[in-house]
Amino acid sequence: MNPKLVVLSGAGISAESGIKTFRDAGGLWEGFDVMDVASISGWNNNPGLVLDFYNQRRRQLLQCNPNKAHFILKDFENFFDVCIVTQNVDDLHERAGNKQIIHLHGELLKSQSTIDPTLIYTCTKDILPGDLCEKASQLRPYIVWFGEEVPLISLAAQKVSEAELVIVVGTSLQVYPAAGLISFAKKYTPIYYIDPKPSLNFEISRQQNLEIIPEIASVGLSMLYPRLTQLI
Repeated sequence: MNPKLVVLSGAGISAESGIKTFRDAGGLWEGFDVMDVASISGWNNNPGLVLDFYNQRRRQLLQCNPNKAHFILKDFENFFDVCIVTQNVDDLHERAGNKQIIHLHGELLKSQSTIDPTLIYTCTKDILPGDLCEKASQLRPYIVWFGEEVPLISLAAQKVSEAELVIVVGTSLQVYPAAGLISFAKKYTPIYYIDPKPSLNFEISRQQNLEIIPEIASVGLSMLYPRLTQLI
């Protein structure tokens, strides 16, 4: 059986595909206050604004493609049992071919009923006011917003606890609860942290077998791939 590799991925890996991030923009995301468009209170206050914002993000995503970093993670599946735990809502890991992906914060190419969260639909077009689920309730983006629980966090924690290797790539590990996942790794599990501007939160700074690779995702993974695959 191949060793278990868990990858914690974030916006930095998709940035190389042209998908914009908001963490470096003072809390603004393409001119929007994050809490206006990415929180349950923002949705309650102005659902039309939120729908428009995610419609724009969805259109942008459909024009983007996986980059070298995504494909390297796919190639790791030739040697490892790979589970990707991502904070990203895009489908670039899927399009690169990875098989086991946990989307902590939802998926942009899906919609969800506002009255029944188990009603989830494929969505590649705009969601408009008046678009209803089968229970006649407004559809919303299938996104976990600030102020909402993260349903898959327990599953993700379990995967990290079982990992024999962990790669953290494209995330500064600042947004909780995802930022706390690294604390579930076994004590001496090798952890490789790839980030051009690495910032150590409390949990990752306590790890006993941590290596920091201060590079963008594609460069850092290109450096790491031959090293780890030669161990198998």
